[in-house]
Amino acid sequence: MPLFDLPLAELQTYAPDVDEPEDFDAFWQRTLDEARAHDLALRVEPAEAHLRHVEVYDVTFAGFGGHPVKAWYSRPAGVTEDLPVVVSYIGYSGGRGMPWETTLLPSAGYATLRMDSRGQGWSVNLPGHTPDPVGHPPAVPGVMTRGLDDPEGYYYRRLFTDAARAVEAARELPGTAADAVVVSGASQGGGIAIAAAGLVPDVAGLMPDVPFLQHMRRAVEIVPTSPYSEITAYLATHRDAAERTWRTLSYFDGVSFASRGRAPSLWSVALMDMTCPPSTVYASYNRYGGPRDIEVYTYNGHEGGGPFQTGRQLAWLRERFG
Repeated sequence: MPLFDLPLAELQTYAPDVDEPEDFDAFWQRTLDEARAHDLALRVEPAEAHLRHVEVYDVTFAGFGGHPVKAWYSRPAGVTEDLPVVVSYIGYSGGRGMPWETTLLPSAGYATLRMDSRGQGWSVNLPGHTPDPVGHPPAVPGVMTRGLDDPEGYYYRRLFTDAARAVEAARELPGTAADAVVVSGASQGGGIAIAAAGLVPDVAGLMPDVPFLQHMRRAVEIVPTSPYSEITAYLATHRDAAERTWRTLSYFDGVSFASRGRAPSLWSVALMDMTCPPSTVYASYNRYGGPRDIEVYTYNGHEGGGPFQTGRQLAWLRERFG
């Protein structure tokens, strides 16, 4: 795949205006207040992961609407002190997977909470365990168009709220340092992490890797790839719905959440990424409200930096938390 987006010099200053609603903050504050009216209902139960050096727990907490959300909580076995915890969000179509898959961060000395994505987990390798009990009007298969006719019922209102509640759950888990919670994820997971950092701006760190859900209108207009193509397919059928659709999506664009983030952050972008175009990543990165650094992978697509970025993240965590 050749370079197809703006030149790097232009990307580094690309900070377009987005159509942010005037009631963006009020909408999200009301959403979080409604979620917090439900008890967090945190449950932590040992999971049989067949691991000697990592302890894994099956976690349930109340997300949007008080709905139960599943997660895996993993930490180094035999360690008693409170540890920094990385709340990890998952890429599109994936679920939390199996308990023995969350071993890297505990091996490096950190705890991690891997949140399930409600209604996802249809990926072959990443099964999910959290239903989304909310109905929706006609939609294209996938989750991008579920409830797209109204921001109140849009799928990502529920998922982003779950993500903010996951930070609250991480702070209540036994053996975690409440002031050392980092949010992280790749692709959709990176987009969720950016939203979480905007909704809970006192997190201790943000690590979005080739993030999805940024400057969505541009993404839909310049790439034909899934998942953005779900929106294209919806608008190709619902020809009279464009204005309503973009109004709904304006409450969920990562550019708006990024401008509200304050935590130190490490980002990544791939310049041949046809799934999350580099200009959409830079649109949020350049508006980010806190300390920031970005790793650029010039010759990579949506796989981004892969293990190189993982190593960079581990070094970044070590710099901050020892």
